[in-house]
Amino acid sequence: MTSERYNARDAEPRWQRQWDEQAIFVSRNDDSRPKYYVLEMFPYPSGRIHIGHVRNYTLGDVLARFMRAKGYNVLHPMGWDAFGLPAENAAIERKVAPKAWTYDNIAAMKKQLRSIGLSLDWSREFATCDPSYYKHQQKMFLDMLAAGLAEREKRKLNWDPVDMTVLANEQVIDGRGWRSGAVVEQRDMSQWVFKITKYAQELLSALDGLDRWPDKVRLMQRNWIGRSEGLLIRFALDPATTPEGESELKIFTTRPDTLFGAKFMAISADHPLAQAAAAKNPKLAAFIADIKKIGTAQEIIDTAEKQGFDTGIRAVHPFDPSWTLPVYVANFVLIEYGTGAIFGCPAHDQRDLDFVNKYGLGNTPVVCPEGQDPKSFVITDTAYDGDGRMINSRFLDGMTIEQAKEEVAKRLESELRGNAPVGERQVNFRLRDWGISRQRYWGCPIPVIHCPKCDVVPVPDADLPVVLPEDVSFDRPGNALDHHPTWKHVTCPQCGGKAQRETDTMDTFVDSSWYFARFTDPWNENAPTTPAVANRMLPVDQYIGGVEHAILHLLYSRFFTRAMKATGHIALDEPFAGMFTQGMVVHETYQKADGSFVQPAEVKIEIGGNGRRATLLGTGEDIQIGPIEKMSKSKKNTVDPDDIIATYGADVARWFMLSDSPPDRDVIWSDERVQGASRFVQRLWRLVTDAVELAKGAPSARPASFGADATALRKAAHAALDKVTTGIERLHFNVCLAHIREFANAFSEVLQRPGQPAPALAWAIREASQILVQLFSPMMPHLAEECWQVLFENGLGQAGLVSEADWPQIERDLLVEDSMTLVVQVNGKKRGEVTVATAAQNPEIEAAVLALDAVKLALDGKPVRKVIIVPKRIVNVVG
Repeated sequence: MTSERYNARDAEPRWQRQWDEQAIFVSRNDDSRPKYYVLEMFPYPSGRIHIGHVRNYTLGDVLARFMRAKGYNVLHPMGWDAFGLPAENAAIERKVAPKAWTYDNIAAMKKQLRSIGLSLDWSREFATCDPSYYKHQQKMFLDMLAAGLAEREKRKLNWDPVDMTVLANEQVIDGRGWRSGAVVEQRDMSQWVFKITKYAQELLSALDGLDRWPDKVRLMQRNWIGRSEGLLIRFALDPATTPEGESELKIFTTRPDTLFGAKFMAISADHPLAQAAAAKNPKLAAFIADIKKIGTAQEIIDTAEKQGFDTGIRAVHPFDPSWTLPVYVANFVLIEYGTGAIFGCPAHDQRDLDFVNKYGLGNTPVVCPEGQDPKSFVITDTAYDGDGRMINSRFLDGMTIEQAKEEVAKRLESELRGNAPVGERQVNFRLRDWGISRQRYWGCPIPVIHCPKCDVVPVPDADLPVVLPEDVSFDRPGNALDHHPTWKHVTCPQCGGKAQRETDTMDTFVDSSWYFARFTDPWNENAPTTPAVANRMLPVDQYIGGVEHAILHLLYSRFFTRAMKATGHIALDEPFAGMFTQGMVVHETYQKADGSFVQPAEVKIEIGGNGRRATLLGTGEDIQIGPIEKMSKSKKNTVDPDDIIATYGADVARWFMLSDSPPDRDVIWSDERVQGASRFVQRLWRLVTDAVELAKGAPSARPASFGADATALRKAAHAALDKVTTGIERLHFNVCLAHIREFANAFSEVLQRPGQPAPALAWAIREASQILVQLFSPMMPHLAEECWQVLFENGLGQAGLVSEADWPQIERDLLVEDSMTLVVQVNGKKRGEVTVATAAQNPEIEAAVLALDAVKLALDGKPVRKVIIVPKRIVNVVG
């Protein structure tokens, strides 16, 4: 006998075991069916999944299950982005080995992910910290080194003198190391870089072809690559003011039209001219040392107070030898961008205006907005960066900005200083080569050896992988590999002399820049990929992940794919054909009177006449309901997926994540709505069990004809099938769920009618039951399997698992409506509606409208002058 209530606690683990035992989600590389590769960004093994993981992986799982039902060989793998600083921090804080901490976390999170019921191919699982994975990463590094795509260069980096490590810009807070609190230094250090700039234009141009990527993501990538067309200008330096050996200052500008508004020059603290001037000026040297403490992060530099030091050097204006400009060392100019030098036109650049207002240098407007009187146009505290005509610019006056740019370029290109033109058109990119060196232990070792005689020597392929030692100590600051007594000491493969391993490890972004390719054949022990397999399975058809990775991870993956193509590992350029960025899961916050936060699980919510009231469980203390915010441990507004699954089941969590808002927007966690999802699960279970009772006597063969009730049910079922199919294909999951609810309501009305249904209606009920179960099976797979089994056991369904069943075929004839409803207006005012046959001609429609009582009343005996029919929409009677 079928249970009256669906028991998720019993059903979900049972079906998960059956899926595993039958290995139905394993994808075969020799499968002849068309492939479909769906991938969610793999997680860092922190030890616990959060509710955001549930949403991310459910989105991908719905698509994977749907495409599998549609007849595709679906690749839907899972792995672990397992290297990184948190493991080292855990080793320091907990006195555990990073490897042990990482693999314990992987085991815990894998168990949690399995409980969600994801249709993952676990046979392809790997962790990036496993030597069997990073062996191939090291091989690709060496291939890129040989191809000129990797090299060692000196760079200016943030150095923490206490932790003795390089810090990313984001790890410098108020000029101090995020962990040690030490004042950060800028150091010139040799580090390994990938030459991503070689592909700058290609990476930019190819964005136009990624039409299944969000526009906002493509824009973010365009801005990061930052292509700019401008002019390289060589300013002569006044020899009377300039250190010996210096004669000119090169700048790159995208606004050469504003040259006559120039008020100063500014150079980076690291510019050779600044260094030469500081050598004879102790105050300038001290200023340079001071501004270097803020680190190299562009965001910090942009928001810091603008500071400058007048070097006393003067630069000569390229159009007027009698006009010289002061040269400042400024804290907002970086050596890495352009030439490390700028000219400042404060009237039309806010940063420059802030600078001159501080140092009293004044400004001269050179672009006047249309309709503004040039004589009265002045700039005070806000720069003007809009369009207009040139003013105060001698031979440029009256020109548009574009005309002025062209005129300046022509003149400076034709003017020579020595053998070189004063001006030269250039294309610059904001993008910089990718520095991958990290002074830490828990990362992929960089496979090179430093030899006093042979310099940099690649580790021979036969010696890969270079494996991390496990007997390391974190008792001393800095990189544990540097402190290891034996690991770094080796013999040079070329000369046989004493040498040392590279102790820097790779940026963890490298690990995640090619993992999608490794998933295509993770069993190949001899090469990173099996090209024939990778070329067939790639690109990823649908990639899903957070927008926080929209720039670096996606950009690096796009570069790495091209690098793998250049080194013969794959034969494609773009890794991800489709990209989807899901919204976050957010929750309101709860605070006690003392301002401390409490967890949602500790709060009781009551809804009464005065709205919602929150009290603390156990004490009844009033709790203030705060704003809805991103879930965070500090605000304690997090929800534990294990608690939700234990209370309601995985299907309820999955359904809620999909139903409450469009998947690209934030979803607000609500206990009330979760309970509503739980009630809907039970309703679907009752619908199916009720249908079983009514359809037991259904004929096995399809009836020759159907009555009105059966036809109406079949129309509703196939309409829902059509809408849900289209919705899943477009990733409009919340819309799909709305259609499923709508169909469930229509189905319920049929099942509640008294009496035993006629044979044709019983057959339609059986068909509708199967369609309903398959419609919600990608979203709630455990419930679907349970319902599918009930249908089969009662002779109303197919044998086997619904997870292996083909997607139902849509009968298009049932989607054609027999009738249509038109709005009826009299003299432009709505008076009612009329329902007519879809095939009705205008005379029939006109007769039906004029027969309506509401129309006769509105006309009040007046003659009809004309009837205007807008096909399938409106009929307007003019009296």
